[in-house]
Amino acid sequence: MENQEQNSNNFGKKIIISIIAILIFLAICIGIGGYNYFKTSLKPLDVNNKNVKQINIPLGASTKKIGSILQDEGIIKSGTVFSYYVDSNKKGSFKAGYYQLNPSMTLKSITGLLQKGGSEEPIQSKTGNILIKEGANINEIANGISNKSDFSKKEFLNLMKDKKFINNLINKYPKLLQSATKSDKVNYALEGYLYPATYMVKKNDSLKDIVEKMVSKTDQILTPYYKEINKKKLNVHKVLTLASLLENLDVSNKDKSVIAGIYMNRLQLGIPLQSDISSLYEIRKQNGTLSDKELWRNSQYNLYVNPGYGPGPHDNPTSDSIKAVLNPTYRKNKFLYYLIDLNNDKVYYARNANEQQIDIDTYISE
Repeated sequence: MENQEQNSNNFGKKIIISIIAILIFLAICIGIGGYNYFKTSLKPLDVNNKNVKQINIPLGASTKKIGSILQDEGIIKSGTVFSYYVDSNKKGSFKAGYYQLNPSMTLKSITGLLQKGGSEEPIQSKTGNILIKEGANINEIANGISNKSDFSKKEFLNLMKDKKFINNLINKYPKLLQSATKSDKVNYALEGYLYPATYMVKKNDSLKDIVEKMVSKTDQILTPYYKEINKKKLNVHKVLTLASLLENLDVSNKDKSVIAGIYMNRLQLGIPLQSDISSLYEIRKQNGTLSDKELWRNSQYNLYVNPGYGPGPHDNPTSDSIKAVLNPTYRKNKFLYYLIDLNNDKVYYARNANEQQIDIDTYISE
């Protein structure tokens, strides 16, 4: 009986010793793993990755918050190790701003830059070209900006809502932008005023610099026409609005001029322009057929429901569309309708709804 108890005690001791040994082994493994993780976290995340990211460090951000931002943006491996490094090396007094960082940088170089301070606004870290496609709207431009520069889509769209920046542009380009201030219901005040072209972006260009280049180009294009616009009792905003409706129509410049005349005839008679372009823009739909709900929805941008020009441009038009608005043709024919045959790109014109229906039955319906 006594031997059984002794054996049982010995067995229990062995189990306890085994468990302790396993725990010690695990602790050693965890310690080694933790040490290795800590050691590698002090090194650059990826020495071969020199792709620059623009990182915004907000005012008043703590060391822990900055570490978290850098980790989330893929600049460092561990925000926790970053905080330890800062504390143990007595780094600190980091400044808010925009920084150009990449995963190949050491913690020493990163903290050094954070102590010096970043730029007050986003800047470009490398030279390159940004293409604004013909007929692109501001949301589409925002995607292009984020793909081809250090600036994010959010930063660009926020700038499009920056009243102080827009007012500065209005003061600098009054002939171009003065009429844009008369409409407060637009999605973006600069929609229509960012001319489609390829722009060279220099190193250290700010986002504001890039946008101003686009506005300046539009001003350059329109400068020869300002007197003509006033003479025709129009304004720049109205001209760009009609030009934006023409821009994405897949028709020749000659047909654009005829369609511009149709818009003018409808405006003169107080008839809604009935352009799909406005409804597609309002619901952010690039193309396709509009449903009845989409076609007749109650919106300032819906030119099927509302007569007149609407709030403003729907995209950023080229000089060809602008010229078509300023030189509408065949107005004496009193055309009020047009029909584009997508099979052969021909355009058919009609003076009334009956003629339009005949064209539909003849050329479209089968």
